[in-house]
Amino acid sequence: MKKVLAVASTGGHWVQLMRLCPVWQDCKVSYITTSKDARVTVPGRLHVVADANRWERLKMALMFLQVAKVLLIERPDVVITTGAAPGLAAVALGRLVGAKTIWVDSIANSEELSGSGRIAKRFASVCLTQWPHLATDKDGVEHWGAVL
Repeated sequence: MKKVLAVASTGGHWVQLMRLCPVWQDCKVSYITTSKDARVTVPGRLHVVADANRWERLKMALMFLQVAKVLLIERPDVVITTGAAPGLAAVALGRLVGAKTIWVDSIANSEELSGSGRIAKRFASVCLTQWPHLATDKDGVEHWGAVL
């Protein structure tokens, strides 16, 4: 059975990730998010990491370490994320443990990839946008449909 690690920060990123749940219904799934309140919405194991952004360097470093620890514990075959910072950490570090990594950029980014998405596309096995006009062969960004 495939092991999936599904990652998203709270709010819209988490809502979009939860919309993808049917995709991994036959897998062993664990989750990473930034709020313990999400525990009521997931059937699998939930790991809570620090909520950080690029302006909070110490919290960001802590969050990366926490995500690394989860990756070493869970050893997923696939990491999938809808963003933001914890997802970026999971995509960047997931490849180091041999996982296939999938970045799904937020539907809110209709004009260009998010800042995290622009970084994640360098590390992700697959980088997806929910907007067809943002999919480009030269960047390796694909469109497989929208989550919402």
